[in-house]
Amino acid sequence: MAKKSNSKNIMITGSNRGIGLELCKYYKNRGNQVFAVCRQQSKQLSSLSLNVIDNIDVKTEQGINRLRDEIGSQQIDILINNAGILRNQSFYDLNYDQIREQFEVNTLGPIRVVEALLSNLIAGSKIAMITSRMGSIEDNTSGGSYGYRISKCALNAAGKSMAIDFKDKGIAVALLHPGYVQTEMVNFGGDISAEVSAERLAKRIEELNLENSGSFWHSNGELLPW
Repeated sequence: MAKKSNSKNIMITGSNRGIGLELCKYYKNRGNQVFAVCRQQSKQLSSLSLNVIDNIDVKTEQGINRLRDEIGSQQIDILINNAGILRNQSFYDLNYDQIREQFEVNTLGPIRVVEALLSNLIAGSKIAMITSRMGSIEDNTSGGSYGYRISKCALNAAGKSMAIDFKDKGIAVALLHPGYVQTEMVNFGGDISAEVSAERLAKRIEELNLENSGSFWHSNGELLPW
């Protein structure tokens, strides 16, 4: 499907619920062509009549190959790596299988997606990594959440390297903390809605350029420490 001349092609992973779903709504409502990537469609996502690419598990080679095949040669103006999982753990109940799973999804998943779709990005394209301030070492004042913290810290490091590696291609990269959002991931215990988070994230992506590429931002505009 050809995009309208004034629209952008936006790809969003983890799009079937929560922040990803609200990002889909946000960009669609502004006339963009949205490619909604997910493992399984939801009723809410299906109702938006977007270009849905389902059966995509970002931690598997099969999923990444399917994503590459489905998108083909279409240009991507904004790639939002939003898919992620959270498994709460303290040091006293460590589950190494769950830690590995979080690393596969939260860290290697976005890297795999970018690697697979790099040829679809052009000068002026943007990559947004939806990370977490829980990946900040300096900001860690509460401990715990070993797998999640480790995976998001590693994602931050990967995103920073991408910002450096892709600068000569004209591709900017942002590391974005969505805020404490009322989603299923945190049993809806957040302090802002997914809709508000999506609007703030979109604003940060709009402000992203090659000069501030590689920065770690809160969705409210605050620059976060590593």
